[in-house]
This record gives sequence, structure tokens and C-alpha cells, in this order.
Amino acid sequence: MRTDLKQPVWGGGGGGGGEPYVPSDVIKAKNYLFSLCIHGEIPMGSERMEMRKRQMSVQQESAAGGTAPAQQDQPGQANPRGSNACCFCWCCCCSCSWNEDRDDRNRKASYDVKEGTTDCEDCPKPTLEEVHSWGQSFDKLMCCPAGRNAFRQFLRTEFSEENMLFWLACEEFRKETNKSMIEEKARVIYEDYISILSPKEVSLDSRVRETINRNMQEPTSHTFDDAQLQIYTLMQRDSYPRYMNSPAYKNLLNTLSEQSPES
Repeated sequence: MRTDLKQPVWGGGGGGGGEPYVPSDVIKAKNYLFSLCIHGEIPMGSERMEMRKRQMSVQQESAAGGTAPAQQDQPGQANPRGSNACCFCWCCCCSCSWNEDRDDRNRKASYDVKEGTTDCEDCPKPTLEEVHSWGQSFDKLMCCPAGRNAFRQFLRTEFSEENMLFWLACEEFRKETNKSMIEEKARVIYEDYISILSPKEVSLDSRVRETINRNMQEPTSHTFDDAQLQIYTLMQRDSYPRYMNSPAYKNLLNTLSEQSPES
């Protein structure tokens, strides 16, 4: 952009009765034009690009947190936890600390769900006799690792896999003897399956919940015994009969019957 130095570039200067100001020499003219560029009156070249970047940044930050630039230029001032004010770095804004906690919880939940989509127990393929025994009682199904895996896959289709996951977690928890590990594992089980904020909360009555809340003050390896029994009974009465009549069980039984040498 070319500016003719012989033409007025600004009016109303200094007590000249509104007469235009004209720089007296080239150096003053360059300095004057540079000062105008800095103040945003004649943005040129890289200054214009930088200004556009700043404007875009302010707009994006305002959209994200409704922040005024004046609030950002106060170093060392801590922003309130509940405010929407953000600093220059979007990943370090005050509201992001809560978002990071929420993201951690979501990542943990998604990891647990992803982990739950695979069979956690290594076991050989069930035999025809074992599959037949599953139909005799729920206890026989739950005592067989292959039975638990097959039943767990069925629960997954009914969106109630958390019942089996909770029961398995309690089985492992009851084997723990280290006091510090008992407290840590009890907290994890509570957050994953007992807390009403958990996406994998299991269905427990108020009496059992109150007992768990009291026991969590000083958890032991038997803190979740009542809850585990209640979930076991729930699966036995509700999900187990449906599994016995499901295509999943019948297909498995037919497949093994066809592969049996006696057939």
C-alpha cells in the first residue's frame, strides 16, 4: 500500500485549527506511518495478518468461554473455578480443569466398557456335557468359566453385563488380604458399580446401599458380600431363564451336539 507523503495523512492535529499534519522529512514520515500501523489505523503486510489472527483468536476464545481480552492480560491472577474465563492457552483455561476430570472419568469408563467387551477369563471351549449342565442350575453355570463367559456375552446383548462384571470384581476382591489394597479396591468397586454417577451402576435396594455406605468407612474384604449375593440372585431369577431359552444357548448346544462323536 503506497502512501503519498505530500498528502495529508491525518487531520485535527495539535492546535493547528484542524490543519492536516504533514511529516517534515522521510524519517519522521516512516516513524509516523509505523506508529499508525501499530495503533491499527493503517494495518499493512504482516501487521494486518497479525491483527487478523488476534481477532480470530479473541472470537474463538469468546465463543469458548466468553472471555474479554482485558481479563486475559492479568498475569498471576487466579480465575475462579466456576467461571468461564479462559487464558490464552485453551488447554490451560480455568474451566478445563473440570473438563479434564470429566474427560478422565469418561476415558476410564470407556476403557472399562471396552475391556468389558472381551472375555476376561481364559478357559477352554465348553464340552457338550458342560453346556447341558448349565441348564440344570444357575450354580453350575456360574461355577464353569466357559459358562460365565457365555452368559456374560448374553448379558451384553441385554445391556446388563455390569451385573456379571460386578460379581466377578467381588470374587476377586474377597481374595484380597492387604489392608491398603482392600481400601483401594473397595473404592474402585464402589465408584464403578455402586455410585449413582457410574454408567455401570448395579441395581441394589436401599438397605444394601446403606450397609455398604457404612462399611466403606472401614472397608474389609466382605464389604460387598450382601450386594454380590443380591446381584447373583437377580441374575438367577431374571436373566438366567431368558438365557436358557435364547438362540445363543440353543445354537451353542446344537453346535456341540453336531460335533460330538456320539451323534
